[in-house]
Amino acid sequence: MSWEHFAHPADMGVRGRGPTLAAAFEEVALAVTAVVTDPGKVEPRTAVNVECRGSSPEELLVEWLDAVVYEMATRRMLFGRFEVSIDGERLRARLWGEPVDRERHEPAVEVKGPTYTELRVAAEPGGWMAQCVVDV
Repeated sequence: MSWEHFAHPADMGVRGRGPTLAAAFEEVALAVTAVVTDPGKVEPRTAVNVECRGSSPEELLVEWLDAVVYEMATRRMLFGRFEVSIDGERLRARLWGEPVDRERHEPAVEVKGPTYTELRVAAEPGGWMAQCVVDV
């Protein structure tokens, strides 16, 4: 499993890979956190449950990342651990994190939300890949 960023002229590309679709979605959410801060600095103090739906894996990815960004913004939290389960069009997840501590987290930017730019969810040899560009 892994996450990474990829270049985009104005915003930031996020990508996750994992042995399952759910694991790839966990990793891409971690990549979103890494746009803001080092995920290793985020302590799993509070759990938040999220549920969303999408008629395709790509739509589900956008809904999932939108839910993560929404929880970050409204709760003023960062999340460093994700547990995702996907059943058809339905995603259920638990996010662990803590309130933003500006001194310790040193947030670089604010993620405004996922876009459909370079949106892709695909099976790969050995697992899945999920990616899109997020607006920062």
